[in-house]
Amino acid sequence: MTSDEYAIDAERFREALVEQRAMKLKGGLYHLTQIVMAYNSNHIEGSQLTQEQTRYLYETHTVMGDAPVDDVIETVNHFRLFDMMLDAVGKSLTTMRIREYHAVLKTGTSDADKAWFAVGGWKQRANVVGGRDTTPPGLVEAEMGDLVAAFSGPMTFDDIVDFHYRFESIHPFQDGNGRVGRIVMFEQCLANGIMPFIVLDDDKLYYYRGLSEYDSQPGYLRDTFRHFQDRYHAAFGKFVAEPGESNE
Repeated sequence: MTSDEYAIDAERFREALVEQRAMKLKGGLYHLTQIVMAYNSNHIEGSQLTQEQTRYLYETHTVMGDAPVDDVIETVNHFRLFDMMLDAVGKSLTTMRIREYHAVLKTGTSDADKAWFAVGGWKQRANVVGGRDTTPPGLVEAEMGDLVAAFSGPMTFDDIVDFHYRFESIHPFQDGNGRVGRIVMFEQCLANGIMPFIVLDDDKLYYYRGLSEYDSQPGYLRDTFRHFQDRYHAAFGKFVAEPGESNE
């Protein structure tokens, strides 16, 4: 495992997330990460829920104001997806689990009523991302298997960035690729002792540019994610105990 140079190391963030979830602690790292990640990851993909609506939904299990039904369902599903990811940290990533992540995210949505959509299954229709062609449906199974196999051991920060780029280039699902890909990145960071991060909606244009220019300038996406690491550490480090202290 590797360790990034922060005042509080990544291992403590992982421990705090797990401990605070078990404690059902309100207002701490786990609680706020759930809200901020669900809001930003869904908003990047077009969700109309505000961060305040997302917070209210998480804390009270009710909807505040008007909100599209699918946005509400996918936000609640994202909360569950984050928990599923935390339970899986340290286990070998498989294509089956990636598909299970997709099933959790999309279950109960209007997309789930479409027979061709394949909730929890690889895409059945060709799609594009950022104006670029992605892997044809018939090749997704093989390419996803190759991708997971290529990164089956310990990962560096650069490995995680490269995995995400390749995952998004394959675009294995009909919809939900970005959200599944970002939850996988968070898991990979926690599993490898690397500071986790949340891709923020306010900076999504830098994220998109990093993906579109990755082949020629991989450093751009890496720098963008380093920025998100810094933001995550700065915002949430105060909720994580120093070594020797308790998170409780």
